[in-house]
Parts: sequence; structure tokens; C-alpha cells
Amino acid sequence: MTSKQRAFLRGLANPLSAIFQIGKNGLSDNLIKQIDDALEARELIKLSVLETAPEENRVLANQIAATTNSCVVQVVGNKLTLYRAKKKNSKIQLPV
Repeated sequence: MTSKQRAFLRGLANPLSAIFQIGKNGLSDNLIKQIDDALEARELIKLSVLETAPEENRVLANQIAATTNSCVVQVVGNKLTLYRAKKKNSKIQLPV
């Protein structure tokens, strides 16, 4: 993913609110499945990491991205933004 594409996605993600929270239990199989389903439905999602999370935000973002085959768009404070294009009928067209 190029920096231009990442900047485009950051702009789209700005008004979004976090749809999941990662807390003291960290990443469970159920949470990963829900994140995967949300990525398939929405393509671009935000997550919130609570202070009680067992790992750092960047580490969590990379673990989720690796597990769900998505891209980390940004990690700012306690917010993570992830992107994965739909397999069919992608609504978000990335700039070249």
C-alpha cells in the first residue's frame, strides 16, 4: 500500500467511530472472527484499545492485520484503523 493510498483511507476513516474494543482479554478467536466479518462488510473499520489491553497498540494492529489479511492504515493513540478490500463489489476505489 502506497502512502497516497494510506492517506486517502485515513481521510475516509476520520469520521468513523470505533466498532470494537480490545480490552484485558486481548485478542480472542471470537473477536478476530467478528473483525474479519466487519472487514468483509465495511472494508474500513476502526477499533479502540483500552488501557487494560495486554499488548501495545501497534503490536495488536499487526497481529490483527496478519490474521485477517488486512492492512493497518493507522495507529493513533488508542485507535486502530484497518482496511481490506471486498472480494466482490468493492466500494472503496484506491488511488493509483
